[in-house]
Amino acid sequence: MGADLYEKFGVARNTGQGKSKTIRDYLGMYQSDPNWTLASNLDSNLMAWMLSVNGMIVDIRTMSREAQEIALEKGLIPYIPDDEL
Repeated sequence: MGADLYEKFGVARNTGQGKSKTIRDYLGMYQSDPNWTLASNLDSNLMAWMLSVNGMIVDIRTMSREAQEIALEKGLIPYIPDDEL
């Protein structure tokens, strides 16, 4: 996919990859970044739901409603999963 894009713009593959990395770094993007995930795919993106709680990495969807509400208020999760049903 990237190779096709580079070709359409007349950019060499190495140049395109280097520029792509520069853009990702500038925007602070990383693989499976919830901020760049389509809303329709957010439920299956584990990065949107994994949080550190008391030093342990947990899937907030398995925690209490109260914990989920706190995470939502702090902007750590996009929504409370049970509310989206």
